[in-house]
Amino acid sequence: MTDADEFQWLEDVEGSDALEWVRERNERAEASLFTSAEFEWLRTSTLAVLEADDRIAYPTRHRDVVHNFWTDADHRRGLLRRTSWDDYRGGDPAWETILDVDALGADEGESWVFHGASVRRPDRRRALIDLSPGGSDASVTREFDLVENRFVPEEEGGFVRPLAKGGLTWIDDDTVYVTSDFGAGSLTRSGYPRTVRRWRRGTPIEASEIVFEGEESDVAVGVSVSTLPGFEHHVFERAPDFFTSRTAVLRDGETVELAVPDDAEVRVHERWIFVVPRSDLEDDGAVHPAGSLLVSDLDGFLDERSSLSALFVPSATASLVDFTCTRNLVVLDVLDDVRNVLSVATPPSSVDGDWMVEPLTGLPDVWSLSVSAVDADARDDIWLIANDFLTPEQLYVTSLTDDGPPELLRQAPPRFDAAEMAIEQHFAPSADGTRIPYFVVGTREALASTDGSQPTLLSGYGGFEVPRVAAYSPVVGRSWLVEGGVYVLANIRGGGEYGPAWHRAGRRDQRPRVYEDFEAVARALIERGITSPARLGITGGSNGGLLVGNMYLRTPELFGAVVCQVPLLDMQRYHLLLAGASWMAEYGDPDDPSDWSYLQGYSPYHLADALRGTDIDLPPILLTTSTRDDRVHPGHARKMAAKLEREDRDVTYWENIEGGHGGAADAAQQATMQALIFTFLRDRLMKG
Repeated sequence: MTDADEFQWLEDVEGSDALEWVRERNERAEASLFTSAEFEWLRTSTLAVLEADDRIAYPTRHRDVVHNFWTDADHRRGLLRRTSWDDYRGGDPAWETILDVDALGADEGESWVFHGASVRRPDRRRALIDLSPGGSDASVTREFDLVENRFVPEEEGGFVRPLAKGGLTWIDDDTVYVTSDFGAGSLTRSGYPRTVRRWRRGTPIEASEIVFEGEESDVAVGVSVSTLPGFEHHVFERAPDFFTSRTAVLRDGETVELAVPDDAEVRVHERWIFVVPRSDLEDDGAVHPAGSLLVSDLDGFLDERSSLSALFVPSATASLVDFTCTRNLVVLDVLDDVRNVLSVATPPSSVDGDWMVEPLTGLPDVWSLSVSAVDADARDDIWLIANDFLTPEQLYVTSLTDDGPPELLRQAPPRFDAAEMAIEQHFAPSADGTRIPYFVVGTREALASTDGSQPTLLSGYGGFEVPRVAAYSPVVGRSWLVEGGVYVLANIRGGGEYGPAWHRAGRRDQRPRVYEDFEAVARALIERGITSPARLGITGGSNGGLLVGNMYLRTPELFGAVVCQVPLLDMQRYHLLLAGASWMAEYGDPDDPSDWSYLQGYSPYHLADALRGTDIDLPPILLTTSTRDDRVHPGHARKMAAKLEREDRDVTYWENIEGGHGGAADAAQQATMQALIFTFLRDRLMKG
């Protein structure tokens, strides 16, 4: 282990000394960047897009009623509102406000951020609404009457969960499951609930009985309830680490653990159990590759009468991203070289028959498609959202039982002129020869450039089995592309672009492969002559902040500017800060000497110690975070900035007092953050 941490005092999130340090850096950053002639234009331009009236109002359908959560210039914390399905489908709905979050916050003197609502089924008269102070992961849950449009107070028997990480899940009209902080011993080491309790209306929350329990060393426990008539499943899950779980179902009043590997994702729908293993799974003499989608009838599986069969088997280029269950069917969402391909699986008429899988045709010609069920309890309809880097979002609805094409319900207007722009996909060989895909977006003239003159912004993530796909970003388009910049997205290992093996290749001691992949893409851009190191900027947040933090110190000669957002940087203490312990399956345990032996090799906070007394040339870096981020501790960014300042490096630091892990709590804060970032990037990469 290393010497004592001289900047550890900055981990005191709301300590007076730490906040004074933050305010001083914020003042410096604002004096430098907020006063730029470009900043206000970027901020107002971004805010105009984020609050535009012609954005798509995304629907949640409840029988013949549509709910929508909406924010705009007059309602920056948002309105929960509703209209009829016919009205919504007609294109000019008359909205009725259910809840005004801005007004609620003003009345209660709290900076509430809406964190979602769960509507009680089948009557759909009540909802459980989650509200977060300032956008933190911790929230309160309150029962809401959707007929009278009011919260149901505790004195009337309403369910009210105090501020904590966790939530409530409907069981029936008068009973919920609760996961929350119940005091000593009720949380995991990661700070998440360790117990699932049954809470009956009219009784104190403290009296709720434990029905499922995990270990203190687990990441968290959770519960889901299916209300599909005849198939009312209660599914409990405890997660020993981020990538393993142990799942049980309620059967005849008892919880029965499912006999599946810990590293498999499990879902239950109707009479079926679905299993997605992260490693090869042997069942009844058959070996199913990691990343397959397997299915069996639930009762037969529990009684050891039925084996698993495959609905999808991955290939060298194709991996399962997700699957969506409608009332009777299953939609498979597959990435094939980072392009979405959809198909529909139809169950057999009897549990021992064969499923039929067919391509879903007539889809929009875009790189990215996302799928969700319209109302899985009643319909075989799905929502489709189509978009890519140059195609604004389009919302479709389609019935999987009809032959007609998807119905276009809404189409967002273009937010920037992309007429002369193009999307290209290329592949770069990494240090070990692995083929790394990356997207390049810009004007055709810029993409054809070979003189290294194009200002280029390279982004990546590379962690937690999360894929990065082609997505429309009005902010990137207006702030960067239309000004002649090129945008690049690197699909590096550690992510989920090619399934579990792609992720495992960048976990724990293998994480340097992630950084080699990113460097390979950067070098490919330079070698092709699109850009040059002085014109190449990089950006990443959270685990992506760890990525660019390593790039900043590993290969500073490749980059002209670095934006490091809500980052993870101190790999010696990350597991002791907020939710950090939940990520040890991804990175390792710093308290284990064998793990620390490799962790210290990609801990930017410690790698920066090598700068002392040297004149190593480093690019300018912008570090941003949020005081209210209760997932990745703001101490990571604070301490890194302090250490770089000590070495007299070109570091700009800015911390939002609100915002949670997203860094901003509303559109105005998002606009300020984005204007800050692009003012910094344009100043460093587009001028001179």
